[in-house]
Amino acid sequence: MFDATSKEAKRGALSESQRKESASTISLIISCEKTVEKIGLASTLRKLGYVLFASLLIITLLGRALPDVVAREKNDSSLFDELKLFTDVLAIVQRDYVQQVDPKKLVEGAIKGMLSNLDPHSGYLDPEFYKELQVQTTGEFGGLGIEITIREGMLIVVAPMAGSPAELAGVKPGDLIIKIDDKFTRDLTLVDAVRKLRGPKGTTVTIAVQRQGSKGLLEYTIKRDNIVVESVFKRVLDGDYGYVRLTQFMEKTGDDLKKALKFLKEQTSSGDLKGLILDLRNNPGGLLNQAVSVSDLFLKEGIIVYTDGRIESQKQKYYAHERGTEPDYPIVAIVNGGSASAAEIVAAALKDHGRAVIVGTQTFGKGSVQTVIPLKNGGALTLTTQLYYTKSGESIQLEGVKPDVVVEMPPLKDDEDFAKPI
Repeated sequence: MFDATSKEAKRGALSESQRKESASTISLIISCEKTVEKIGLASTLRKLGYVLFASLLIITLLGRALPDVVAREKNDSSLFDELKLFTDVLAIVQRDYVQQVDPKKLVEGAIKGMLSNLDPHSGYLDPEFYKELQVQTTGEFGGLGIEITIREGMLIVVAPMAGSPAELAGVKPGDLIIKIDDKFTRDLTLVDAVRKLRGPKGTTVTIAVQRQGSKGLLEYTIKRDNIVVESVFKRVLDGDYGYVRLTQFMEKTGDDLKKALKFLKEQTSSGDLKGLILDLRNNPGGLLNQAVSVSDLFLKEGIIVYTDGRIESQKQKYYAHERGTEPDYPIVAIVNGGSASAAEIVAAALKDHGRAVIVGTQTFGKGSVQTVIPLKNGGALTLTTQLYYTKSGESIQLEGVKPDVVVEMPPLKDDEDFAKPI
């Protein structure tokens, strides 16, 4: 399957476009030589150095094209050298390793290793696992109901989801997961960790976490369940004030928030809200378009967020529109260390536009965009392609959003009488 001694690999095979470009260059040299011979200057040019003349003539005619071709060939040659090294190692392992190894597992392992060198959020999803993960953003999936990431080599809890087995067991934002079922997590990729935590409904998993201020590890044995995500909770407070808690940004969060605000207004004595508390605590994020939709409800104009990446198509700006904007009632947005990603976009947008006072503690600081790229084998790559930037040009990544008023808020409690889902 892999020929480590291939002559093509040794010299670095040219792409079809490069072959055509090289052929065009050779044809141009021959054409120049014939033209020179016709006008009787060939012998003189040979004395001056035909090669120098031809080179200068080609550079004059092609401008910067030749250096570009040479640069591309050099880069391709370097890439092929590295690929040859990979095939050499693969061939040696298949030939000499003490046990026979499935080539598919070797290649998948190599892919995982390559992506793990980029950042914690880039990874390989095999076909079976990718199919499982596709149900998450539709609102129902099996597992613990916990958002995790890797920071400084440690598996860390961003936030447990509202009402999830993880939250009910006592898992907190910022907990470091040291062990999963007595196995250390230090060398796990993010994808592998998620896979170990997920499982069929009714099965259990034991995690050992390290929590700031606690002595020793805290162990939790948690029963997995089908996680049904309710993203919007609401309640009318005394004095015609409204309270809305957004637990995550799912496919219909923007629409559900509109319904919640309409419901709250109908419950007030005046038919209007005097103010709103927007609770983004322990909200691990979700879909970018829903963060934009939520922000747009409270902003009339201007940039909500923009993304930047290496490719031009990854540089996008998202704007607010006046149509459908809520009245200018006062807003207090509550955040904490479990507010991440899309929740940080909303908090930053409302803060930068002066539309809300941000209260609480500094947010998590996940400001990168992952693109899921399906593969022909039914699996997918999850690849970091962009970074979020706020209206003021600040990156959220690793920085988070700093509140206007720093307040250590009490832990969130599941109280169905206080805030009911929409």
